Amino acid sequence: MTETSSITTDGDISKSVLQRRARGFLALFFVAIALYTLHNFLPALLWGTVFAIALWPLYKRLERKFGQGEWLPLIFTVIVALIFLAPLSLLGVKIADEARSVLGWIDDVRHNGIPAPEWLGRLPFLSSQASNWWQAHLTSPDRVSHFLHSVDVGHGMQVTRQIGSQLAQRGMVFSFSMLTLFFLLKDGDHVIEKALLGSQRLFGKQGETIARQIISSVHGTVSGLILVGLGEGVIMGIAYAFAGAPQPLIFAMVTAVAAMVPLLAWPTVGIVVLLLLVKSGMVSAIIVAALGAIVIFVADHFIRPALIGGSTQLPFLWVLLGILGGAETWGLLGLFLGPAIMASLHLLWTLWTSDKTEIIIGDADDGAETVKE
Repeated sequence: MTETSSITTDGDISKSVLQRRARGFLALFFVAIALYTLHNFLPALLWGTVFAIALWPLYKRLERKFGQGEWLPLIFTVIVALIFLAPLSLLGVKIADEARSVLGWIDDVRHNGIPAPEWLGRLPFLSSQASNWWQAHLTSPDRVSHFLHSVDVGHGMQVTRQIGSQLAQRGMVFSFSMLTLFFLLKDGDHVIEKALLGSQRLFGKQGETIARQIISSVHGTVSGLILVGLGEGVIMGIAYAFAGAPQPLIFAMVTAVAAMVPLLAWPTVGIVVLLLLVKSGMVSAIIVAALGAIVIFVADHFIRPALIGGSTQLPFLWVLLGILGGAETWGLLGLFLGPAIMASLHLLWTLWTSDKTEIIIGDADDGAETVKE
């Protein structure tokens, strides 16, 4: 009787283990097939999540002040959409105006050639050779017209179609990102509760710790990339305007976007410096180049690492690798995913190798967490 009962118990245990494993494989299967089904929409979902994490503290503060309701997440979503769409619309109008000017300039060049700029003769070296080359190749309308006719028009049309297709795809991703942002803000408390419960069941306390590290990294990355980039764009835009650079507003916006990636603002400032040189603005070009070097150096080496790494105790090298590696792998979205991944990896490394009994996770202002080993 005892032997039979023991066999039955062992059989029940084996059956229970088999069922748990089957449920685990079934869950992994449905997760994998769901990710494959939604793989075209994953960037939109991730962008919406990044926006929601970045705006959540401000949203909760206003929700406590004005009360709950669907109007508050809707207002937040509309404001975020306008922050992106308003500058892009202005940039599109400016580009259209510039395109008409370029077409007029090309028509003028076909008939009159390109006159040599005044600064060409004032070069400290090779001025005569440069002037002779310009006179031989660019001042003749026939030579310039032949060069323009040699441009592959069909390739240009293909590039235009590709740009239009990319714009349509980006527009779809942006629309679904805003939709994701609205529902995450609207149901954020419920989503957080369920996520913490699931994390606790799967990974224990360490899962919540890693989640807090990722959230702190996203907050720091938003401040370190977006806010610092916008600050650089504002400062350099003012410098462009005072220096007399062409289209200072457009170049300021381009500089702000480029400055969100470390070291990427240098080419934009360099283009403006070259345009100032072409306009015979040697002194203005030197001032813009010097100011740009100072602003970019301070932002990339002091302000940005302090904002991104300060909230997660992440070393600058890890921050830089996360930003550049994330951008290389994931595109623009990788600017936020990369530091979050590196912050989680750094936390795991710290937990595994630290001799201390306690590790502080997160920023003190956001409610730091103490993890005991």
